[in-house]
Parts: sequence; C-alpha cells; structure tokens
Amino acid sequence: MTVATILKEKGTEVVTAPAGTTVAEVAGLLNEHRIGAVVITGPDGSIEGIVSERDIVSGVARSGPQALGRPAGEVMTRTVHTCDPADSIYAIMNVMTEHRIRHLPVVVDGTLQGIVSIGDVVKQRIAEVEFEASEMKRYIGG
Repeated sequence: MTVATILKEKGTEVVTAPAGTTVAEVAGLLNEHRIGAVVITGPDGSIEGIVSERDIVSGVARSGPQALGRPAGEVMTRTVHTCDPADSIYAIMNVMTEHRIRHLPVVVDGTLQGIVSIGDVVKQRIAEVEFEASEMKRYIGG
C-alpha cells in the first residue's frame, strides 16, 4: 500500500495559504475545512512551512491571544517533512512517528500534489487489515 493509494481515494486537494495570512485566518481555514494543518506556500507555490493545530496552540501559549493577529509565518513549522506518492504506508508511518507529526505534504518534482494525515494512514491500514482477515477466512473456510 502506498501514498498514491490514499490520494486516489481521498483526492489531492490541499488547503494552502501565504505566510502573511493571520493565525486567526488559518484557524478559520482549519475549522472550515475540518482539517488539522494548512500548508504555507510562497508566491511560486513552493512549500515554506506548515501550520497545524499544535502550532497555533503553541503560538497562543507563548504570546497570548495577540498571536492570533500575527502572520502565520511566525508560528509555522519551517522544517516540513514530505513524502512521495510511491512511498509505502509503513515508511510514512515511521516518518510521522519519528518526527511526531500528523501531516505529510506529498511532493513530486518540487510540486505539491496532496497531503496525507495520520488519520488517512490509519483508515487505509484498517481497510488493509480487514481485507487480509477476510481473505484468510475465505481461504481457511473454502
């Protein structure tokens, strides 16, 4: 099972925003789209960072409510780990666990092609395990 499998099912839409977007506006995007992270992109579409719910909470904890009026670039995570459509689910689970992150933008030749969350990975893994169990039952019973 690969990242491409997940993207085929969930789609390739990624919510992005420029670094100048306020933290409150990013929080609004998270709420509106029911997602956990927004990719921060430059004018050329390159990834500059990512803002997750955790980044917003950390910004407010450090600076108080005024953090919400500041640019997202001030709270974003600048080191963005990415993955490739050919990466296995197991490989990205390792990256997410090792770096304690829940979202991996999918990049091909420097271009953002989608995003995968830990929820997407868990959903796909559960489906895989259920299929394996069903096949095992069929094999034993048949």
